[in-house]
Order: sequence, then C-alpha cells, then structure tokens
Amino acid sequence: MRSSVCLPPAPLGFSAVSTGLVRRTEKEAVGRPIDHGCQTWDNLTLIFTNLIIPLRIRSRVVMTPMPMEIFMDLEKLGINFDHIWQKTLTVLNPLKPADGSIMNETDLAGPILFCVALGATLLLAGKVQFGYIYGMSAIGCLGIYALLNLMSSSGVSYGCVASVLGYCLLPMVILSGSAVFFSLQGTIGTVLALVIIVWCSLSASKIFISALDMEGQQLLVAYPCALLYGLFALLTVF
Repeated sequence: MRSSVCLPPAPLGFSAVSTGLVRRTEKEAVGRPIDHGCQTWDNLTLIFTNLIIPLRIRSRVVMTPMPMEIFMDLEKLGINFDHIWQKTLTVLNPLKPADGSIMNETDLAGPILFCVALGATLLLAGKVQFGYIYGMSAIGCLGIYALLNLMSSSGVSYGCVASVLGYCLLPMVILSGSAVFFSLQGTIGTVLALVIIVWCSLSASKIFISALDMEGQQLLVAYPCALLYGLFALLTVF
C-alpha cells in the first residue's frame, strides 16, 4: 500500500489540463476516499512535472529581430546604410556617374571602416602602420581641402573631402589584401599598384567634380589625388 503525503492546496496558475489529470488520477484510485488536502505520490510527480516543464519553456532564449528604431537612431547620427552602399558601388565602378547630392554628405562611417580595414590587412602582412595611415589621411585631406576651395567657386567642407577620399581608399584595401598572399615587390606588384592608384584617383576626382560642379577639371583634381594615394601604395608595397 502506497503512502500518502499531505500537501497544501494547489497554487493558482495551474492549467486546466493539469487539474483534469489530477482529478482523473483521484478517480482511478479505487477503494480509497478522495481527500483534496492529501495527494498521493503519483499526484506529487504529476504536479512536479507540470511545474518544471513550463519553467523550462520560459527559460528558453528567444532571438528577436533588431527593431527598426535602432536603424532610425543611426540615421539621426548621419549613418545611412543605403548611401554607404551607393558610395561604395560608385567607387568600385569608376565609369559609373556619381550622384552629387549623396556625395556631398559628411559621412565618416565608411572612411573609418576602410582605414581600419587597410591597417588590419597590412597587419596581417606583418606591417604595423596604423599611425602612418591616420597621419597621412589627415594631412592629405587638409591639402586636398585647401586645393579644392581654391579651384571651386562653391567651396567644400573638410568633412566632405575626408568622406570622399576615405571611400576611394577601398581599392587600396584590395591591394593591401593582396599583399597578405604574395609579395608586391616585383613587376606584378608594381603594375598592380599603379592600376590601384589610377583607380582611386579617378574615382575621387569623378566624385569631386560631380559634387562641386567642376566640369572639365577632372584631370586637374585627379593629379593631387594620385599623389596622395601613391603614398598609400608605397606604404603597402614596401
């Protein structure tokens, strides 16, 4: 004969299924009086199971999607992912016309990312050049900023110059990524570095003349940009 254990009344919150199962077990106990204040070991196991399973379900980690408010807050800070993607595609395709309204924005999220990527790929190649990258970027942006303000009638802000030059640094990241797998100190490396310099300078000059309405002056703008990106190429090759 199984012993009985006295338990307090069932707490609130039990489901109707668990209550029905308890009553069914009580009815199946033939020859014993039903005492609602005293449950058997079978009822104790049933109650324990009904308590643990909901707790396990509640303890599961549920991954929720990122709310759109986060993207809206980033756009308030000036980080527009759509514009970043369009600028990146404009740099990757030098023959694609640039949208002057988008390129005239002071967006430094992409340039900082590309500068960090350039330093990281050089680090993988065994070169710690983070200080040179940021130093040459600041001085080069200052020189191009002064030159463009002398050449254009509308003028340009320093943030816009830094944004354009930083986005056009993306092909240089490709060059530094190639230095991780093979040495660039040879004929192939020299030719590849020259192609990357022309690529960066043409993309930057195309964006500048589109944003500042400087038609017919792309070569004049591309020359100083090529000098700046040539320094980055020397830093990458040697």
